Amino acid sequence: MAVTTFSSDFTSSIPAARLFKALILDADNLFPKITLLAIKSIDTIEGEGGPGSIKQINFEQDGQVKYVKHRVDAMDEEKMVYAYTLVEGGEASKENIESISYEMKFESNPDGGCIGNKISKYNMKEGSEIKEEEFQEGRMKDFGVFKVIEAFLLQNPDAYV
Repeated sequence: MAVTTFSSDFTSSIPAARLFKALILDADNLFPKITLLAIKSIDTIEGEGGPGSIKQINFEQDGQVKYVKHRVDAMDEEKMVYAYTLVEGGEASKENIESISYEMKFESNPDGGCIGNKISKYNMKEGSEIKEEEFQEGRMKDFGVFKVIEAFLLQNPDAYV
């Protein structure tokens, strides 16, 4: 099995701890409340929500993908690191992909905002590869989610402090 790795960086004027709380720790509650994300619900279907848990993200019925499942691999609130593996649905259901694992890190920067990094590892089936363009499509969707949550936090300065 071949592994293809991509890395993406992002910056925000939102403090790292606040962004981590909204994007990671309370995503199950926050994301379905924001209609722009088209997420109906996020359910923990196995475990307590921490490492080893399986979460199912259910999308509104308009899209092609009805749901995705991911396994939480690591969650460190102090270091602001979150890792998970997409195990079913979405890109993981493509014939050439075995699984996709992600790791997100948030760090404070001197101006009070944060710098983040997301590493995506595509575990490809034998003889398969992923093109940069395919990765960029997923990256743009992720960036859209990030911008919606960032806008919510800017409009709600008392949320997740």
